[in-house]
Amino acid sequence: MKCPRCPVAFCQSPWGSVVIVAKYICSILFAVIVRSRVRSYHTELQRCRPEAALVEFGDYHPLKPIMVTDTKTRRGARKGSTSSSSSSSSSVPPDPLSSMLDGTDPLSMFAAASATEAPAMSHSGSAAKRREKEEEAVGQDFELWSSKRGEILARFTTTERLSINLFMGSDQGSNPRSDASRTDSFLCICVRVQGSQKELLNLSQQDYANRIEELNQSLKEAWASDQKVKALKIVIQCSKLLSDTSVIQFYPSKFVLITDILDTFGRLVYDRIWTMCSDPRPLPDSFTVDDVNDTAKETCLNWFFKIASIRELLPRLYLFPTAQICLKKKKNRYSGDAPSLTAMIRGIGDPLVAAYARAYLCRPLLTEMMERCKKLGNNALLLNSVMRAFRPEFVAARATDFIGMIKESDEAGFPKHLLFGSLGRSLTCADPPESERLTILNEAWKVVTKVRSPQDYINCAEIWVEFTCRHFSKREINTVLADIIKHMTPDRAFEDAYPQLQSVIGKVLAYFHDFSVLFSMERFLPFLDMFQKDSVRVEVCRSIMEIFIRHQKEPTRDPVILNAMLHICKTMHDSVNALTLEDEKRSLALLIIGFIRMVSFGRDFEQQLSFCVEARATFCNLEPVLVQLIHACAAYSFITIPSLSSILSRLSLYLLSGQVALANQCLSQADAFLNTAVSLLPEVPRSISVEGKLRSSESFLLDFINNFLATLLVVPDHPEHGVLYLVRDLLNKVQNYTWEDNSDAKVRVFISALPLLAAMSQETFHYSIPKEGFYVMDSNETLYGGDPKFLSEINKLCETLIGQILDNLKALSRDESTRRQGALAFSLLGVLLAHGDLRNQKLSQLVVNLWNLSHKHGCCDTRVSVRTLEYIKHQAQQADMAHLSDTVQRLALQSRT
Repeated sequence: MKCPRCPVAFCQSPWGSVVIVAKYICSILFAVIVRSRVRSYHTELQRCRPEAALVEFGDYHPLKPIMVTDTKTRRGARKGSTSSSSSSSSSVPPDPLSSMLDGTDPLSMFAAASATEAPAMSHSGSAAKRREKEEEAVGQDFELWSSKRGEILARFTTTERLSINLFMGSDQGSNPRSDASRTDSFLCICVRVQGSQKELLNLSQQDYANRIEELNQSLKEAWASDQKVKALKIVIQCSKLLSDTSVIQFYPSKFVLITDILDTFGRLVYDRIWTMCSDPRPLPDSFTVDDVNDTAKETCLNWFFKIASIRELLPRLYLFPTAQICLKKKKNRYSGDAPSLTAMIRGIGDPLVAAYARAYLCRPLLTEMMERCKKLGNNALLLNSVMRAFRPEFVAARATDFIGMIKESDEAGFPKHLLFGSLGRSLTCADPPESERLTILNEAWKVVTKVRSPQDYINCAEIWVEFTCRHFSKREINTVLADIIKHMTPDRAFEDAYPQLQSVIGKVLAYFHDFSVLFSMERFLPFLDMFQKDSVRVEVCRSIMEIFIRHQKEPTRDPVILNAMLHICKTMHDSVNALTLEDEKRSLALLIIGFIRMVSFGRDFEQQLSFCVEARATFCNLEPVLVQLIHACAAYSFITIPSLSSILSRLSLYLLSGQVALANQCLSQADAFLNTAVSLLPEVPRSISVEGKLRSSESFLLDFINNFLATLLVVPDHPEHGVLYLVRDLLNKVQNYTWEDNSDAKVRVFISALPLLAAMSQETFHYSIPKEGFYVMDSNETLYGGDPKFLSEINKLCETLIGQILDNLKALSRDESTRRQGALAFSLLGVLLAHGDLRNQKLSQLVVNLWNLSHKHGCCDTRVSVRTLEYIKHQAQQADMAHLSDTVQRLALQSRT
């Protein structure tokens, strides 16, 4: 029958009468393990090991970026509202004009409204064609004002209080419907009223914008109700607001808001005249003044006469460009041109107001501005402003023309390298025609390379490096890098230009992701040598490593890449010192590990191992890198060990590799090595050839298994394989192994396993892998922490082992192998004395029986017995071991007679 207390597969053994020792085994086995003596290894060894203080890292770290969330202004807010809904987790106040950027563009809104309110104007198709032609006049690459205005409104803000001062003149004779208009209701909300002059005071920026928008709507309503004079008055009064520069930082935004009203007025006038021109039939796409009817001509002249009769200079100046588009198509002799209007602007005393008036004049006159810029002498400053202000696509399409203008400009007033810098900034954002790119680069670099000042040179060269990387190959890039080295090396000028040099590296890396091409540039590594400052040098190396890890998809063995990357990684590694923060070490280690993982020599294992050895010596200061190298070496060992012919060598190397992997926190690799070693045990022959002679393999196996058992104490259980799966697997292999006849090796393995299980039942293990570095190695003491279920599994396994040992002792008594029986009994006795809790009477009686059995036939060494008794007496003198006094009195030495 099978032991009812041993349900596990390992302990299948007959259960019958045994020697007197076996009579007690089933009744006290539970006490052997559950009441195993609690060991204090530190006290027993009389030494202390300093404990490292555990540092718990929370989520907070002072170097972590603070995440700020921002909720944008709620869209769809009521038009004209004086407040906006916005929220943010940062302390920065929301932009009060941000709500103005949401929703539909005012011009688009008016176009939709016009289509609804005036169905008679059924010329939408023609209007669309007209707009397309207007865009063609400046090119589709030019940045439209509608997109530029949003940037201005968001940038130029203020917290100061604003005011609006309007003089609408007499209202006598006005249309009665105007009393209910939004303008009149708007003008009633005033702080001070003197005659027909009305003023709004103490407005916030948002209130100001809302009031201007109300005026814009009032303009549309007045025009729709056929109050053209009133509409003109609104425009005139709004134009006069641009003369107020008291809150100067808000003036650009005020300019945008007011010119929106001017644009609305200009569109209304234009659409009205165009409707007249289309009656009775639409005008052709290319029409002349003769095609326009008299009514449209007279109306057009009437508007310009009205504008010319405005007494104030500022409104008159702003309304002329507003209506300029109306007469430009009609070729009218009364239409003002840019020179005459510019001359009129000279009459404005405030330079800021005059400058913005000129800017408004130039906004529909882009081509004319370019032509005048070519004709003017000493125009470098104006040319630079044009290139910086215009959209990059507009500049790139005319890059050759700009280069010609730059070459003809006078360098005394504005250096040419600054002009080429402005041109280069545009060409980095937009591509010029492909056929012109090489000519552009050559012309630009002729000027850049002649710059004498190293700082001026690098400022300009940095810009053109991106253009070169964007459109050319490594040959041109190598030439540019060589020229930079030539200019920046003398007098160590590079020390004052690290930001620009870093920018150059960043732009090269942004366009060249093939590192075999990058490192084949002769001047790339010499360029890196200019970074002499340690912090900057490490930062540059870090950027290179990040690009390599991000874009290198396939493993490489290219010697050019390996040598260059090892040099870069060594630079990062050598920067580590005692003051380096742990986070910095971790970051550098991860980059180096990323490089190591991308190195593969395929089936050339010797070369792979040689690389790992070299990397191990190079990166010895970064523990995570060493762990990664251990992973690589473990993989190499796992692949190459099976090629060895000697099975004993394979077993030894598997165990040794597993121990090394454990020591370096490589759990998966260690598990693979140990499992493979256990699976190899049944293949070990009973005899092996040593120096040409056949010898038993038993002694080797015993040494190997004892070493293996000692290793298992620190091996954590695999979560998928159950509790003590490696111990069980090993013991099952030992149980099923075909040992030599008359061999006690199997019993000795079982006895050796008992101290391991007793050690596993302790709250603190006798030894463990040191918890150092970035990783923590946990064994079963941490995983189970003395859990009762875990201890129960240990109890069952110990019960099975002792049952097997006692069965073998019984068999030896039948075979009259008394000497072997005594030796094994004494070995088991020693284990129980060292690890059992002898306060239990049944366990104490088992120890006495084993003592008597080992001395029964006088085969025990007397000197060993005497030393054992002395040890027990010494232990009995300890305060917590006084119970051994009763046991030692029952142990007597027997004579050999």
